[in-house]
Amino acid sequence: MICAKLSEAGRYMGIHPRLDEALRLLNRDFLSAVGTTRRELEGSALYVTRFEVQTSTDENRLFEYHRQYLDIFTLFDGCERVDIAAPGDLTVVEQHDDYWGCRGKPEQSVILTPGSFLVLFPGEGHRPGMAAAAPEGIARIVFKIRLEEN
Repeated sequence: MICAKLSEAGRYMGIHPRLDEALRLLNRDFLSAVGTTRRELEGSALYVTRFEVQTSTDENRLFEYHRQYLDIFTLFDGCERVDIAAPGDLTVVEQHDDYWGCRGKPEQSVILTPGSFLVLFPGEGHRPGMAAAAPEGIARIVFKIRLEEN
């Protein structure tokens, strides 16, 4: 997991070429142009989408993790809490494609605001969409990066 400011994205170059490409795009000009339909940057191996969602105080919401894809979350508007848990501490209750939906308890939380980003590597359990204080509407931009090939 990496949590940093957009201005620090360059520090994390060199881990994977597709991650490098996404990190280069973590700037206000590109992010402001991302729409709510999936925008493929390298087919299904690297794409980005903007989500307009309401944060929640429902502590029973599912965690998720992925095995092939890395997620990068950044906020364009609002404030969001993302809970983090190790997959070994989670109980899988649903699975489809590269999504494992799980029940469990958070080990830690990250608060995202505009100007910050969160990288979640395959296998890192996360529960996005949680209210940092009271529920609010947010604009979250998510990069999906396939690290593992089938």
